[in-house]
Amino acid sequence: MQFILDNLTVILSLIGTGVFAGLLAGMLGVGGGIVIVPVLFFLFQALGVSPESAMVIATATSLATIVPTSVSSIRAHHSKGNVDFALLKAWAPFILVGVLAGSYLVTVLNATYLTLLFGVIAILSAINMLLGKKDAIFSSLPGRIGQWIMAACIGLFSSMVGIGGGTLTVPTLTFCNYPAHRAVGTAAAVGLIISLPAAITLLFAGTTPIDAPFATYGYVNLLGFICIVPLTVFFAPIGATIASKLDAAMLKKVFAVVLIITGLRMLAQVFL
Repeated sequence: MQFILDNLTVILSLIGTGVFAGLLAGMLGVGGGIVIVPVLFFLFQALGVSPESAMVIATATSLATIVPTSVSSIRAHHSKGNVDFALLKAWAPFILVGVLAGSYLVTVLNATYLTLLFGVIAILSAINMLLGKKDAIFSSLPGRIGQWIMAACIGLFSSMVGIGGGTLTVPTLTFCNYPAHRAVGTAAAVGLIISLPAAITLLFAGTTPIDAPFATYGYVNLLGFICIVPLTVFFAPIGATIASKLDAAMLKKVFAVVLIITGLRMLAQVFL
C-alpha cells in the first residue's frame, strides 16, 4: 500500500496511458505503439526524466507492451484467415535482421535521432490517414530481393521507434496492391516478430539511465508494462464499440491531426 501511495501519480498516469491507447486502438484500428511512445515520452519528462532517457525508455516499454497484445490480435485475425503465413515465412528472417540492427542502434545512438525518426514517421502516418483510401501505387509486391529489403526496413525502423509494425507494414503492403484485410492481419504477426526480440534486447542489453523512472530495468519500465497491457487489452473492444456508433472516418482524421501535432512537438524538441 505504501508503494502505491509513494508512486500514485506515476501509476495513475500509466493507467491513463493504457486506457487511452486501448480506446484509440479499438476506435481507429491504429497500433498501440504510435500512441504509447509519445504519451510516455512526454509523461516521463513531466516526471523529471531527461528527453534522451525518456525516448529510449518509451520506445522499449512500448515494444514490451506490444508482445502480449499482438498475440491476441494474431489469434483474432488467424481465426478469420487473414494472416499470410507464407509471406511471414519469407519475410521473418529479414525482419529479424532489421530488428536486431535497430535494437542495437537504440542502445548506441543519441536519443535525439530516435525522437526525430519517430516525429517523421508519426507525421507521414498521419498524412496517410488523412488521405484515406487510395489506389495501390504498384500492381504487386516486388521480387524476392525487393521484399527482403522492405522487410528489413520495417524491422529496423519499427524497433527504433517502438512501434509494432502495423504502422509501416499495412501501408507498405497495400501500396503494392495487397488485400487490405490480409495486410492488417499479417501486420499483427509482424508486430510480434518485431516486438519480442526487440523488447528482450532492450530489457537485457540496455543500461538503465540514471534518471530513469522507478521500476525501469534495462530500458523497459516494468511498472509501465504492468499498468498498460491489461488496460489496453480491456479497453480496445470498448473503443471498437464506441467507433461503431460514431463517424469512424472523422475520428481517424481527428486523430491524424493530433498525431501531426504530436510529431511536430517531438521535432520541435530536436530542433528548438
